[in-house]
Amino acid sequence: MAQEPDQYSDIRAGVERLCQQFPGAYWREKDETRSYPVEFVEALTESGYLSVMIPEAYGGAGLPLGAACVILEEIHRSGCNGGACHAQMYTMGTLLRHGSEAQKQRYLPDIAVGKLRLQAFGVTEPNSGTDTTRIATRAVRDGDDYVVNGQKIWISRAEHSDLMVLLVRTADRAASAKSTDGMSVLLVDMRSALGNGLTIKPIKTMMNHGATELFFDDLRVPVGNRIGEEGAGFRYIMDGMNAERILIAAECIGDARYFVASAARYATEREVFGGPIGGNQGVQFPIARAHIQTEAAAGMVARAVGLFESGASCGAEANMAKLLASEASWGAGDTCIQTHGGFGFAVDYDIERKFRETRLYQVAPISTNLILSHVATHELGMPKSF
Repeated sequence: MAQEPDQYSDIRAGVERLCQQFPGAYWREKDETRSYPVEFVEALTESGYLSVMIPEAYGGAGLPLGAACVILEEIHRSGCNGGACHAQMYTMGTLLRHGSEAQKQRYLPDIAVGKLRLQAFGVTEPNSGTDTTRIATRAVRDGDDYVVNGQKIWISRAEHSDLMVLLVRTADRAASAKSTDGMSVLLVDMRSALGNGLTIKPIKTMMNHGATELFFDDLRVPVGNRIGEEGAGFRYIMDGMNAERILIAAECIGDARYFVASAARYATEREVFGGPIGGNQGVQFPIARAHIQTEAAAGMVARAVGLFESGASCGAEANMAKLLASEASWGAGDTCIQTHGGFGFAVDYDIERKFRETRLYQVAPISTNLILSHVATHELGMPKSF
């Protein structure tokens, strides 16, 4: 099949070489012990892959979103997992686009070289879910500080991050002109906050994703750590969400290609009843269909990347790319397990781990149902269902 030239082929090859140093046994051990892949994250950092979108002026590579997508796709296609570190690629965008020059000079160079980790993104709350306008965590101004009280949930990597981008209410929803007004973004130094108003409670889940619940009890955050204007935080967060959804979609494409390649290889090598099982249409056709669905989803991801990089509106495309890619990866994973039969459930084959990991992305960072609602109302003009 003819393919267009890959402008990031060198990056793709470099990430593949790096990932070969972290085979399935490495990830199985991390999964078994529920531990953070420190060595993998450090290797990505030292190679410059996590700072690819940070401008050169602050020590990064200054490359566009497409390069970051290639990195995350290749990580997942190689059997590894970018969930331990992908947030840095999109979370730092809030700081880069809306932070002051002093804030960028203070933090971005250290993030670029790995002295600081910006991996935590504090938005979701137990009683608001995906309705971000109803968050209740409150920050009240007290002199040169904000005093933060409230709770967040499903905050990944909080135990392994030095900094967190935190969305809080600085004005009541009812008192704001619009429901999206009255929210602000604070950059929290987790190192000094922990035990001084911040409590982190790990949540055990079906995959090793470092999920946590956060409790804020009179946590003091300097006003100088507010990003942008007070009350404009929702817009700042939304700016980064399109990038987040496109990057997650790229990970799903990587997962799907991993599953398709694994299934095709096994179907070609595995012999039952005197021949390779891949010679049976009942085995080979589902794999071929998974491949077609993956490549179709990859086309939507590429379209969303192009719009994002050109500065055009891409909310619908980012959402559609994430939906299609997450469903393609889940479908390819199901086909891969079916192809392997009992071996698909064996831990040593790594497929069941990848299967669990990719299932997350139909729920996070935005659920499939919310994407469908967005497309129905914003693209098709139908009435809101909630």
